[in-house]
Amino acid sequence: MSAPIVQLSNVTKRIGKRTIIDQLSLDLHAGEVYGFLGPNGSGKTTTIRMMVGLMKLSGGEITIKGNSIQTSYEKAIRQVGAIVENPEMYKYMSGYKNLIHFARMVPGITRQRIDEVVKLVGLQARIHDKVKTYSLGMRQRLGVAQAILHKPSLLILDEPTNGLDPAGIRELRDYLRKLAKDEGITVFVSSHLLSEMELMCDRVAIIQNGKLIDERVISQEGPALDAVSRHRFEVDRPADALALLKQHSGAIVQDGIELDIDRETAAWVNAQLVSAGIKVYGFRVHTKSLEDQFIEVTGGETVG
Repeated sequence: MSAPIVQLSNVTKRIGKRTIIDQLSLDLHAGEVYGFLGPNGSGKTTTIRMMVGLMKLSGGEITIKGNSIQTSYEKAIRQVGAIVENPEMYKYMSGYKNLIHFARMVPGITRQRIDEVVKLVGLQARIHDKVKTYSLGMRQRLGVAQAILHKPSLLILDEPTNGLDPAGIRELRDYLRKLAKDEGITVFVSSHLLSEMELMCDRVAIIQNGKLIDERVISQEGPALDAVSRHRFEVDRPADALALLKQHSGAIVQDGIELDIDRETAAWVNAQLVSAGIKVYGFRVHTKSLEDQFIEVTGGETVG
C-alpha cells in the first residue's frame, strides 16, 4: 500500500485539566472513504477542527501529503476540502455562479474544471437554477462540488447526511464513493448513521473518550469463501445437532444452532445433519452489522 495521504500521530487536545483527544493516531490512504464514529462527546468534531486548523493541538502531529498543519499550514490546508455541517451558499445566485464566485478566490481553477466537477456530482440539469430552488440533497452535492474544485487530496465531511431524506442520503453516498474512485480523493466522513457508514466506507475508526478503541475494514464484497463466519442452522433437534458436531465451536440458539465455520465446512455440516436424521429447515451466514459491532466495543453508548 502507498504512503498515507493523511497521518494523525499521537494527536492530543487538552482544555484545562481535561483531555479531549488522547494520543489519537490514524493513517488515511488515497482513494478510500474513511468513516469516523464515536458516541456523543467522544471528540469527533474536535479532531476535525484540528485537522482543518481551527483548533490548535496540545500534542502530536497532523500531516497532509507530508505537510504539517502546525508548521506548514498553508501548504497542508491547500490539500483539503471540507464541509462542516451544512454548506453555505448564496441562495439568490445559481449553483454555477456560486462555483464561479468561489473559483475567483482560488488561483488556477478553470471553467473546464468547474464543468468537470458539476458533471462529477450530477448537477448538470440544475446547475444554472437558483440555489434557493435546490433540495437539501442538491445543496449538499453543490457543497461537495465547491469543496473539490481545487483538486484537494482530502475531503472532510462532518455529518453530511444531516437533514437528508433516504433518497438524498443514497445519492450522496454514491457520489462520495464515485469521488474516491474517479478522483482518487481521500474522503474522511463523520456520521451517526451507522447503516449508511457501513455501505459508504472502506474503513472505519471508532473513538470513545478521545481514544481510538477500534479500527476495522468494511468489506464491500462480503467475506472471502474460505473465511470463518458464524453460520446459523435452523434444525428441529438443536441439542442433538450440537452433540453431533462437537468438534466445532458452536452454541444453541432459539431456532437451532450457530457454528463458527467456513463455507465449505457449512455444506459438509448440512450433509452430516441430514444423514443423522436431523431436519434442517435452512442455514445462513449470521454476520454482525456495523451497529452491532459499535455497540459491542463502546458498551452501548449513543453514537452522535
